[in-house]
Amino acid sequence: MTFQPRMQNAIEGFSVVGGLRRRNWSGITADLWDVECGSYAGGHYVARDPRLFILLDHLGRGRPSVKREATAAGTPQDRRTSPISYIPAEMELWVDIREVQTMRHLDIHFDAGILCQRLMEDIDPQKLENPQLLFFDPRIMALAQLIAAEIENSAPLHDLYGDGLTISLLIDVLKLAKTPVRRRGALASWQLRRATEFIRDNCARNIRLQELAELTGLSQSHFSHSFKASTGASPHEWQMNARLERAKGLIGGEGQTLTSIAAETGFSDQAHFTRVFRKHVGTTPARWQRLRCR
Repeated sequence: MTFQPRMQNAIEGFSVVGGLRRRNWSGITADLWDVECGSYAGGHYVARDPRLFILLDHLGRGRPSVKREATAAGTPQDRRTSPISYIPAEMELWVDIREVQTMRHLDIHFDAGILCQRLMEDIDPQKLENPQLLFFDPRIMALAQLIAAEIENSAPLHDLYGDGLTISLLIDVLKLAKTPVRRRGALASWQLRRATEFIRDNCARNIRLQELAELTGLSQSHFSHSFKASTGASPHEWQMNARLERAKGLIGGEGQTLTSIAAETGFSDQAHFTRVFRKHVGTTPARWQRLRCR
């Protein structure tokens, strides 16, 4: 499914020239706008996903004034050096524009979760949550101009071209450095988190290796090898430990028999539960329960 940005706004004073021009790549949407501005233009914006606003060109003496509160004075853009803003998800922004006749700007919206998957690593939440308002970077501007030209191209190049430009731009804006090389064959952090959370949530049922492999985009043999390299345990062993941890929590409570706990945590019967519990914990569930109740 194509990523579609969702933004709420209450704006005035803008008239779109030539309609919206849009390109979609995996987890990224880039919109190119040409607008005419009235004597006053602006308003309030808030988006579900993080985004970039890049002023490519304008006609007039003024520039947008950006503020994070409706009653704030606002910070006007320098006429020469501040055409770029990074706005985190759900951050409210107010913009006032005076003495500007026309503007061309590029808006780039992206799904942070999909971006993490594509980079095969987590992004520091602080990088995603910290706004960067009204700054200039020549490399980002050069990439933005190339993206805008590709959006306007009547015979677009291969999707990898525009996709690569926007990924490069986002990496530059967020200053995503290369992470240290992980252990040979280990899962990426997002793959390990997704797999272990799935196992923990579904530990009471039979989890097929194919399910876990599909979650991480790997073959079954690759996933199994990499999971053990990351955790020191096979997926089955990790699931069994998750079942036992859940069982311990239930044994520590009140009102449930060991038979019902065995059934709730995925064991075939109490005898099976007792055998596995003794093997991994070193004692029987009944004895472990008595020790907990002392």
